[in-house]
Amino acid sequence: MSITKPRTVLVAITKHGAAQVAKLAAQLPAAELCVSAKFSAQMEGLANPLQVYDGAFKDEIAGLFERFDQIVFFVSLGAVVRLIAPHLKSKDEDPGVVVVDDAGEFVIPVLSGHVGGANAMALEIAALLEATPVLTTASDVGKTIPVDILGRELGWTVEAPKINITRVSAHVVNEEPIAFVQEAGSPNWWTRPTPLPANIHCFKQLVDVDLARYKAVLWVTHAEVSPELWQHMQERLVVYRPPQA
Repeated sequence: MSITKPRTVLVAITKHGAAQVAKLAAQLPAAELCVSAKFSAQMEGLANPLQVYDGAFKDEIAGLFERFDQIVFFVSLGAVVRLIAPHLKSKDEDPGVVVVDDAGEFVIPVLSGHVGGANAMALEIAALLEATPVLTTASDVGKTIPVDILGRELGWTVEAPKINITRVSAHVVNEEPIAFVQEAGSPNWWTRPTPLPANIHCFKQLVDVDLARYKAVLWVTHAEVSPELWQHMQERLVVYRPPQA
């Protein structure tokens, strides 16, 4: 299965930020660069595509949101929040946004951490810069299952109303009893270096689960889910669909 590389842009509006962009760009040759004209000379010798702007930086944001999947700002966090606020739509549409401080010490995913991939991008950039990633999403802090993107790298898709994903995510991060039922797909879905949390109980088929004992069920299956089951589970069920063999 081929994974499409995210369209990534590295953005700087200050001298020190431009120096950090140049340092990172050499390690991410596919990333595009967006730099103020006054600091564009610092990008000389890099193979990355370069966009130079000479007006107000706020006028560049709409185009960046339209063209890229990941936007990495070497700009202060507060400035980025104010810049992107007018352009936000939803976590299903917004690009991943990551902020790196001018010194290259901290890497912070700001927007679309899971669905948009900003958390993964932040970890990659932190490793390249030898910086500290600052992840604040509950499942990452708690080293537990990210309900909304579980198995995405394996080609799994999520099938559930959004309210189910929200409710079940809360049950997972609050360490309530969760039944994980895997009837299909790769067994190598747990990729964190830490053990599976104790509140996650694994089963091979749904019929083995005493539904009254669990706050939620994560079901990896090719089976059809009846309307009656969705109704019976009352926002406690999230289904994952692995690729058909």
